[in-house]
Amino acid sequence: MCMRWAVVLLLLLPRGGWGQEAVTPEDFDTTVRRLEEALRTEASVEESGATQADEEPTSPAPWAYWLRLEATSLTLLPRSGVGHDEGFVQLEPRGVVRRRGVFTLDVGAPVRLRLWGGAEGAVLVRKEDWDTLSDWGQVVRALRVGSTPNSLWMGALESYTLLSGHLVRRYSNRSNPDYHPAGAVVTGMLGPVYAEAFASDVLGARLVGAEVAVDVQHLFFGRPLIPLQYLLSVSAAHDWGRAGGTSKPLTLAHVDGSAMLVRRRSADGGFEVTLLGGWGGRPEEGGAWGAVAGLGVDALTPTVDLRARLEGRVQRGGFRQGAFGPDYELARFQVTGPSALPLAEASFPDGVSAYGEVILSGDAERLGTLSRRHLRLTMGAEAFSWGRVDVEGRLEVQAFHRSLTLAVGGMALGAGKPAARYLVSGEARWRLLSGRLYAVGQGGTLLFPTAEGPLRPGAFAAVGLGVDHAR
Repeated sequence: MCMRWAVVLLLLLPRGGWGQEAVTPEDFDTTVRRLEEALRTEASVEESGATQADEEPTSPAPWAYWLRLEATSLTLLPRSGVGHDEGFVQLEPRGVVRRRGVFTLDVGAPVRLRLWGGAEGAVLVRKEDWDTLSDWGQVVRALRVGSTPNSLWMGALESYTLLSGHLVRRYSNRSNPDYHPAGAVVTGMLGPVYAEAFASDVLGARLVGAEVAVDVQHLFFGRPLIPLQYLLSVSAAHDWGRAGGTSKPLTLAHVDGSAMLVRRRSADGGFEVTLLGGWGGRPEEGGAWGAVAGLGVDALTPTVDLRARLEGRVQRGGFRQGAFGPDYELARFQVTGPSALPLAEASFPDGVSAYGEVILSGDAERLGTLSRRHLRLTMGAEAFSWGRVDVEGRLEVQAFHRSLTLAVGGMALGAGKPAARYLVSGEARWRLLSGRLYAVGQGGTLLFPTAEGPLRPGAFAAVGLGVDHAR
C-alpha cells in the first residue's frame, strides 16, 4: 500500500497552466498492480518448471497514431486591477504515436497569438510561454519507453506523487502559468528492490528526488507468494531553485515503512488494509523533523476503485510532510499567509495535524484508463492543531455515452487564517459528429509569480473547437 499510494492524478488546478487536457504518467496504483501480477506469474512459471520457450509466441502490438487540432479564444483577466487584459487565439496541434507496452510519443504545444491587450511593446506570440529554455520542454507532452517495472516517462507532471508520498505528493510542475517544463520519471526493479527517481525539469536545475523501496519478506526469506506486503523505503528530494525563477535551495528526506494487515484478492478485485508510518526531516536544518502514522485502505471491483488514507502527523522545526505539493511552484516564491516569504525561508509552526485522502474512480461498464471513467473524484484535506486547514480536490464526470465531460476543481490553503490562498477551475467538453469534433469551454483563477515577489492574481476563460483522428 505504501507504493500503491504513489498515484498520478489529474491536477485540480487549470491543467497545463490554463485548463489544457492533462497527459500524465500511468496511475501508479495500476503500475503496482501490474507489477504484482507479473511477479506472481513469474513465480508460477518457476514453480512449474516452464520456460519462455514453452509459452505460446505472441505477435507484437500494432503501431497506432492519433492527431488533433484545437483552436480556442483565450482571455486573461487581471484581478484587483493589477495588470492588463489580454486576448489570444490559441492553436494547439497534437500528435501521438504509440506501440502499446513499448513506446509512446505525444508531441504538441499551445501557441497563443495575441489579439489585443498586454503591456506596451507586446509581441504577436505570448513571450512568457517561450522565453526560457525550460519552456521548450512543453513540446513533449508525453514520452514513454519500456513498461512495468522498468520504464522512462517524460512530460508534464500533473499531481505527481513519489511512492510513499511524504515528501512529494500531488506535485505539479505546471502550476506556475508562465513556466512549462518537461519532467521525467524513471522506475526500475532488481530482486526485492524497487526504485523511482524523478526530475521536475529535464532542461533546468530544479526539483529532483528518488525513493528506494525494499520488499523485506523477499529480502530475508526469498520471493514470497504474495509480494509487497512489508516494505521499507528511503526517499530524498532537493530543489536547486535555478529554473522557473530563482529561489533558495531546499532539501528534505524521509524514511517509511508499511505492513499489510488485511489482504483479500479474487478474480474480480480485492480489498487491502495497510499500516504505515515514517519519519523525516531537513538535513541542513537541525531540529527540523516530522513523524507520521496511519492506515490506508484499497478496494477494487470491476467497476469501482476506491483508495482512502488517514494519517496523524507531527511537525517540528519547520519541517512539513508533503512540502513539495500542488502549491509548491507558487509557494517557493510566496507561502500562504501574511508572511510573504518563500517556502524555504518561512517558518512553519510546530504542531500536529490530521490528514485524510479519498480517491474514487467508477465506471458503469468496466474500469479502463483514467481518461475513460464515468466518475473520478480525488480529495485531500489536512487540519493543523494551530488552526490552519488545507483542502483540495477535483471531480470529473462523463455522461451521455462519454460524449460530455465535466470537471471542476478547487484549492483552499490556509483556510481559517489571514491571507489564505484559493484557486478554482472548471472545464466542459462535448463531442459531436461521432466524436471527431468537440466543443470546449474552460475557466478559472490563476496566480502569476512576479519579479517583485508577491503573486499577481488573474483569471482565464476560453471557448473553442477541436477535431481529432485516432487510428
